[in-house]
Amino acid sequence: MATNAPLNRKLRMALIGGGQGSFIGRVHATAAILDNRAELVAGALSSNPERAKASAPDYDISEDRAYGSVAELLETENELPEDQRVDFVSVATPNHTHFEIAKAAAEAGFNVICDKPMTFDLTQAEELGKVVDESGVVFAVSHNYTGYPLVRQAREMILNGELGEIQAIRSNYIQGWLRTRLEESDQKQAAWRTDPSKSGAAGCFGDIATHAYNLGRYMTGLLPEEISCHLKTFESGRALDDYGTAVIRFENGGLGTVTASQISHGRENDLFIEIDGTKGALQWRQEDPNQMMVRQNGEPHKIYTRDPNAPFMNDSGQTACRLPSGHPEAFFEAFANVYRSAYDSMCLRASGQDFEKTDTVFPNVNDGIEGMYFIQQCVASSAENGAWLPLKHARARR
Repeated sequence: MATNAPLNRKLRMALIGGGQGSFIGRVHATAAILDNRAELVAGALSSNPERAKASAPDYDISEDRAYGSVAELLETENELPEDQRVDFVSVATPNHTHFEIAKAAAEAGFNVICDKPMTFDLTQAEELGKVVDESGVVFAVSHNYTGYPLVRQAREMILNGELGEIQAIRSNYIQGWLRTRLEESDQKQAAWRTDPSKSGAAGCFGDIATHAYNLGRYMTGLLPEEISCHLKTFESGRALDDYGTAVIRFENGGLGTVTASQISHGRENDLFIEIDGTKGALQWRQEDPNQMMVRQNGEPHKIYTRDPNAPFMNDSGQTACRLPSGHPEAFFEAFANVYRSAYDSMCLRASGQDFEKTDTVFPNVNDGIEGMYFIQQCVASSAENGAWLPLKHARARR
């Protein structure tokens, strides 16, 4: 697995979003430079031009490249000499703005790393997929949980058949921060996530169930066939779902469940997954990411720890590690692994070489389309009292 494609310079990054009060923008900026393969040189940090420019010093962005709008950023950067303009933009804005920004960046020839969900709805996602195909840019979606070393370890184990045929996936993402109407206090993160005009057709399921679904798809490669879903808004007066569960039928006959909650007392970011195969089963938890349990009947339970020097670690798991065993690697490092994998493709593109566009280590535009199809079909199924609806999109990848 390549980790350093040829390019004798750092990639140049522009951050869109991430202004004062943002959580995910700072995460993108930190993850992007963690391996010293990129530098943040430009940004349009807010939809408010004054706030955008005021936020620039927080990222050490010079005044002349602190833009007041996305359009200004793309136009001005494109006019710069090739050895100065940015190589990629990172989109860290609310859901309803992703499509317009990502589409404009791709059409302008810039590589894109986009937060999830990729777009506001499926129609936008499918159109964006066509734009990416036509432009030839590298496009990554920040399903950052795919970057954890033991997630990549598990993926290689499963695809190599070590667990046998996969028969069941139970993937869950449980939070409790929206147990009350936090959005009524104008809390920024709650306000846009519970607003259908900004978040899209789903609330909890669009925000975090997409991660749980993507994780199962990424780790197993099982192709979905149908889905039945029930969404619920337990907090009275809230416009979007804050709890839901879905059952998935896979093409190989396996079953999956996805459960997501934002109203479970005391739960923080408890993303966890269990996968059952004919030869073994495994379990991984995001809040304890440096351990993975593997079980086989009649044998002692095995605890895999994140240890790049251990013989039980495969190439995928080892490559995703930065530290020796016992030193915890977590959220920022996993996020950075998505960036690092995308950088390999960006460097190949910048060097005029071919790069893989479909079967990538990082989540790509096809995964983003799948995520939007998942949201659409969950909402539609729930509206029909859990009716079974198709789930395999034409661009679904193994």
